[in-house]
Amino acid sequence: MKEPLKKIALVTAGALAGGALTISLQALAQKDAVAPLPLNELRTFAEVFGRIKQEYVEPVEDKKLINQAIKGMISGLDPHSDYLDADAFKELREGTQGEFGGLGIEIGAEDGAVKVIAPIEDTPAQKAGIKSGDLIVKIDETPVRGLSLTDAVKKMRGKPGTKVTLTVARKLETKPLVFTLTRAVIKTKSVKFKMLEPDFGYIRIAQFQEHTTENLVEAIQTLYRDNQKPLRGLILDLRDDPGGLLTGAVGVSSVFLPKGALVVYTEGRADDAKMRLTAIPQSYTRSPGKDPLAALPADVKSLPLVVLVNAGSASASEIVAGALQDHKRAVLVGTQTFGKGSVQSILPLGGNAGGIKLTTAHYYTPSGRSIQAKGITPDVIVEDGKLTAAESALRVREADLENHLNNPNGDDKAPARPVRRIEPPKDDKNAPKGDGKDDKSEVNPRDPNPKTDFQLGQALNILKAQQILGKKAN
Repeated sequence: MKEPLKKIALVTAGALAGGALTISLQALAQKDAVAPLPLNELRTFAEVFGRIKQEYVEPVEDKKLINQAIKGMISGLDPHSDYLDADAFKELREGTQGEFGGLGIEIGAEDGAVKVIAPIEDTPAQKAGIKSGDLIVKIDETPVRGLSLTDAVKKMRGKPGTKVTLTVARKLETKPLVFTLTRAVIKTKSVKFKMLEPDFGYIRIAQFQEHTTENLVEAIQTLYRDNQKPLRGLILDLRDDPGGLLTGAVGVSSVFLPKGALVVYTEGRADDAKMRLTAIPQSYTRSPGKDPLAALPADVKSLPLVVLVNAGSASASEIVAGALQDHKRAVLVGTQTFGKGSVQSILPLGGNAGGIKLTTAHYYTPSGRSIQAKGITPDVIVEDGKLTAAESALRVREADLENHLNNPNGDDKAPARPVRRIEPPKDDKNAPKGDGKDDKSEVNPRDPNPKTDFQLGQALNILKAQQILGKKAN
């Protein structure tokens, strides 16, 4: 009898050159082939292999040829499928703990180049000025064209304290930009929080990790304690959150949804790719009989809630936003999300050969929406006041990636939603006016300020409007 394999299912925007990826483990028995092998094509493969071995200008190792063939076979399927050799497979597992050596960049494939989906907060990449939408064309002296995402990640990761030079093409820039970054131990902080004003709290989730649900519960407890009374409203900031653990997304959604509410479901060809995840402990914790949500303040389930999203909100972030929107539990504010609606499974290979990251399912919001290549439309569209219209249009999304999967619902089946739009004030910088001191500064996600962050300011206004409308209704 064949030995069972372990499968790791993923929801993530792309490969991580610094970020946690994985979610839950499931047993997966090896399955017999369901169709005969294509013998003619395999003969062609063997012939090409033999010709290279005999006639290529330099000798090539068998292992190198076969590994490259595997990489090409898998990476050509879609932007998120890839082959992981033993080292990359080990790094993936280590990344699930939220600590590794690297630069801190979420990346995807784009026309043979590596495209930055989002830099991760408090990392060398963000501090150096790497931006969403940048194309990495060279890593040190190695051109990126032709490299798999796995190989690109390997070249960017390394021993903390060592340097790596990235050559970047950025739209609207006439010359390539060169960044020399020092690798660091990337300790990503999943949850950050503060009081914006008395009675109004703010929580940012940078990415979904193993302990995100517990950290969110602790953040809410601290906000209630600091406020010395129940909150009147909460802003959950998922902007530029590239995703991560599916269990984390279900846990975060469960904080605000009624127990047992449907959060997300998946559909795939294999039976084990079909799941329905609801707001119950079995869906978001590995500790039987221990529910981290039991420590939540009683009124959190009805607390007025605004969720901030943008083009960098991907995958697990979109699961949370979609669940809260479908259940009418929160008002979504910001711009269209990234649009990654697929699930990847990590399938280990025998003989310590690493594994493959393979797209195995589509996920759907509770109402049956697939956001693949579309994203989620906020209830209130608010552009980033620090970005010009051209810069906003250049932000990368799933639909921009080469070989992206089509939306399984088709182009005409997304339900129409009433959308309001709030435009940022127009001036010479296209930026909101604050106190006059910070007008030229970048929005700092580590110190959220409604006066200089136009989207955050509008989210706070919407929370206050909800309070006024609620009182009138009573």
